[in-house]
Amino acid sequence: MAKVAFLGLGVMGFPMAGHLAAAGHEVTVYNRTAAKSADWATKHKGKAAPTPAAAAAEPPKHVIEVYRHRDQTITCVCGWHGSSAANERGGSDWTAHLAEFRTRKR
Repeated sequence: MAKVAFLGLGVMGFPMAGHLAAAGHEVTVYNRTAAKSADWATKHKGKAAPTPAAAAAEPPKHVIEVYRHRDQTITCVCGWHGSSAANERGGSDWTAHLAEFRTRKR
């Protein structure tokens, strides 16, 4: 099965990541609230990562990100510890685009 990084364990994300783990995928999760990531990892026998970049660094086959607000998305994708930071070791065109955006001055 595939390695999957799942970022955002809210009302939708927690069970969605659980279904992926139950289907046999190797799932690493990240949530801004570390306790929620740890709870998920215990419940579903997966891994919890301390940052979005750490979750996306292994490298996974898929990165799934579920956020409620625009600011969360920008921080968790384009922030210095965001999932696009993992692209510095290789990744898709999309993560390359995000990594480029992340380094621009705003």
